[in-house]
Amino acid sequence: MLDPVSLILAALAAGATAAAKDTAGVAVKDAYEGLKKLIKQKFGDKTDLVDAVDKLEKKPDSEARKATVKEEIETAKVDGDSEILKLAQDLLDKAKGEPGGQEIINQTQTNTVSGVTVGGNFEFKPVQEGKKG
Repeated sequence: MLDPVSLILAALAAGATAAAKDTAGVAVKDAYEGLKKLIKQKFGDKTDLVDAVDKLEKKPDSEARKATVKEEIETAKVDGDSEILKLAQDLLDKAKGEPGGQEIINQTQTNTVSGVTVGGNFEFKPVQEGKKG
């Protein structure tokens, strides 16, 4: 299972990628819009996080933009909101069910979190400091 920050990042990145494709289903696009709307309602629509997500939509494959979204998720402490976490998980579940959805999710998860590459299986294993693995 992903940690909360990675879960939200994965959902936003997968949603941005899916929304940009004509093949994405209505359920995925609606779930993505719902997640963005809730973030705006709870944290303000003029925040750095919303700005970072808007920029990610323009280049959903950009690792630099994903890193910025991750930083803003942590700064705003969005990962502590259970409602947002639920919508993020729902979005990932819907994206996995789409044709090519698992591939989209795998592509969005090819980023490094705490020195561990997170793959499409959504299993996060933190690195223990001082131990070599």
